[in-house]
Order: sequence, then structure tokens, then C-alpha cells
Amino acid sequence: MTSVRGASRTGGAGTATTALVLACAAHFLVVFDTSVITVALPSVRAELGFAPASLQWVVTSYTLAFAGLLLFGGRLADIYGHRRVFLGGLAVFTLTSLIGGLATSPAMLIAARAGQGAGAAVLAPLAVTMLTTSFPEGPRRTRALTISTAVALVGGASGNLLGGVLTEFLSWRSVLLVNVPIGIPVLFLAARVLARPAQTPWGRVRLDLPGAVLATAGLTLLTLGVSQTHEHGWGEAAVAVPLAGGLLALLAFVVVEARFAASPLIPPRLFGLPGVGWGNLAMLLAGASQVPVWFFLTLSMQHVLGYSAAQAGLGFVPHALVMLVVGLRVVPWLMRHVQARVLIAAGAAIGALGFWWQSLLTPDSAYLEGVLGPAVLISIGGGLVGTPLARTVTSGVGPLDAGAASGLMNTTRQFGGAFGLAVLLTVTGSGTSGSPAALASHYGDAFVGIAVFMLAIAALTPVLPALRDRPLKV
Repeated sequence: MTSVRGASRTGGAGTATTALVLACAAHFLVVFDTSVITVALPSVRAELGFAPASLQWVVTSYTLAFAGLLLFGGRLADIYGHRRVFLGGLAVFTLTSLIGGLATSPAMLIAARAGQGAGAAVLAPLAVTMLTTSFPEGPRRTRALTISTAVALVGGASGNLLGGVLTEFLSWRSVLLVNVPIGIPVLFLAARVLARPAQTPWGRVRLDLPGAVLATAGLTLLTLGVSQTHEHGWGEAAVAVPLAGGLLALLAFVVVEARFAASPLIPPRLFGLPGVGWGNLAMLLAGASQVPVWFFLTLSMQHVLGYSAAQAGLGFVPHALVMLVVGLRVVPWLMRHVQARVLIAAGAAIGALGFWWQSLLTPDSAYLEGVLGPAVLISIGGGLVGTPLARTVTSGVGPLDAGAASGLMNTTRQFGGAFGLAVLLTVTGSGTSGSPAALASHYGDAFVGIAVFMLAIAALTPVLPALRDRPLKV
């Protein structure tokens, strides 16, 4: 377990609080950087001379490195210890943010974004691992996961909002350079308070390099294939070849893990836990719901309702506020009285109703019934699903497997988002031209599709474990 200088190795209030602060900082940076660059893309293209077809790689390079390395990044913390992995991941993320902000060519920026994705792939699962190993199962862990989720929501919302403000009043470079004054103080804090392991961790367990290579190749190729569906059909070589290669690599990964790996990247014993197998399937569906909603709702506000980019960014504020209230205040209390799977089912059903309401948007809709009303239901649903599902997926996982479980959870959520967006774009189209009424119909179909994903989560809840937090002893 990670410890703090001056604290016992078994932890304590100081250890847990420090782990929570560092995990929240890492989570904020990862989520913020996922969303902040999008609004700056037109300025990036104009200054660096990107060809129209290559501009997508500013986003795709980050996504590929992030999704492809998550399993590998999660297992690193189990083997080499939280301190080394946290410092290394954050250093890579901060340095490549600086390089990206100073980029003078498209290739330099794309490479820097890939480096950011690699750093994020280490930080994202480690943020969860630090919480699950510092807080025992129960209300304290639920509270910690809730706070971390709330910080992630703030990161996502501020990324959408600040990206436009920074680009308009400073430069597109500032959306990357802003990570530097955040990352450096966190690096110094982590180096000061995270103690070195009492014994050399890699003397006990060796890194499964063949498994890591196969998993990274498989997930990267699958993500690449799915991302290409924006411009190519599923049967075209640009999509079919990486998808086939990714599936073959993952099949080889399963064989290697089952027959040859002494210390598997994903220990098979994890799948004996009821929350891991079925919980990660629900997490994949949750990712397929969460990522597309921001994409299609942004387009709906701008191309159907005629909002500016700044107005659309402000339009997301109610989503974040409602989720914060539900996550920080309501869910921890409910988890002491209601089973986690009941909350997940209720949240998925409420969210599905909100997405159906959102699908009714027309060019004549006012903000109140066209955005705010659905936002309340969507956010209540998301708030009820998020923490209980993360709690379920990590339940029963021992400290030695915490990184692997966190990496798996983040992988399913990340790939679920990419896959869900690709499926919805294929079914509904991604056009930004046409009459507002026609676009409203296309985007409405996408929201109905997201509602179906949410109902599928609700349908899975009977097979999830019956978890409930015990009240804290005073």
C-alpha cells in the first residue's frame, strides 16, 4: 500500500487523505485534457497547417495511446509501486503537454498528444487504485470514489468551457500549456509525501511483457478501427483490417495469459469475482452512453438551437451541477440504505427517460424544455450509476490486483465510449449540414440509441453483487 512519510505502512487518516488529493489531481488532469482540445482544433489547423484529413489525429493519437495502454498502465502500479508509477506517469504527461504547447509542426503536436495519452493511461487507473487500496470497502471508499468522480465531472465541464475561453483570449497553445503549472506542483507534492515501498516490489512479481504487448496492440488496433468508422464503412479496409488485427491480438493475449504467463496482466482470479465480469460489461455500456452524449448534445445546441460555442459550453453547467449534488450528497447516503445494483438500475432507467426526452428536441425548443429539463434527468441518472458501478467493479479486489482491476475498468469504459460513438454515428450519421429540423431528427435518433444503452445497463443489474455500505461507527 502507498504510505505517507511519517505515517505507518498500514495507512491512516493522513495516508488516505493524501491518496485522495493526488488521485483527484490526476483524475482532473486526465479528464480535462480529454475535452479541452476539441474546441481549439480550428485554430490548431490554421496555425500549424494541418490537412483537413489529418486534423483528427490531434484527438485520435491521444485516444489510441490512452485506450491501448490502460491495461499495461494499471498493472504497473501493482508491480512497481504507486510512488514510482505516479511520478513517472505525471512527469510524462506534464512534459508532453509542454512539448505540445510549443509544437511547431503537425507531427510534433500529434506525437506530443500520443505522449499525453500514454501518461494518462498510467494516471487514470492509478487514481482509482490509490483510492481502493487506501480506503476499505464501505462508506469511506464510497465517499472517496464519489469525490474523485465529482472532480472528474468538474474537469470535463471546465475543459469544455475553458477550452473556448483560453483559445479565444490567449491561444490554442494555452489549452495544453495550462497542464504544466498544475502538473509540476502535484509532482513535487507526490515526491514529498509518497514514501518508497518498504521492499522492492518487482522482486515478487515480474511484468508480463508478452501480455502487455499483445493487449496494447489489440486495444490500439480495435480503437483505431472503431475511430475510422467516422469516415469509412465497417467493411472497408481502413476499418476491417485494424479490427481484425485487434481481435487476433486479443485472442493471442487470452491464450498467453491462460497458458504461459506466470504473472498475468489480468489475473484470471479477478473474473471469479461477480462484480468484475458483469460489472465491466455494465461499465462498457456506461462508457457507450457517457461519451456520445457530449458529442451529440454539443451539435444539437449549436446546429439545431443556434447557440454559439460559448453558449453551448455554458449549457453543460446544469449537467455538472446536478451530478455533483447527486454524487456528493445523495449517493453516499443512499448507499447505506439501498443496494448498489438497485441504485444502478434506478439511475439507468431515469437516465434513459432523460435521453428519450432529449431526443424530442426541435429548432423551436426553448432552453428550459429542450436542454435543462432533459439535463436534470440525465444527470440524476448518471450520478446514481457512476459511483455505485465503480464500487461494484472494484468490490472484493485485493491490494495486489487493484491496479489490474482499475486498468480493466478504465479500459472497458474508454473503449465503450469509442465503440458507442462509432455505432451511433454509423446508424444516425454525423452530418453538420442540413436544415435544423433534419439535424434534430438525426441527433434525436442518437439520443434514443443512448437510451437503449442505459436500459441495457438496467437489465444487467440482477446479476451484479448485492452491495451496501455499513453505517460508519462513531
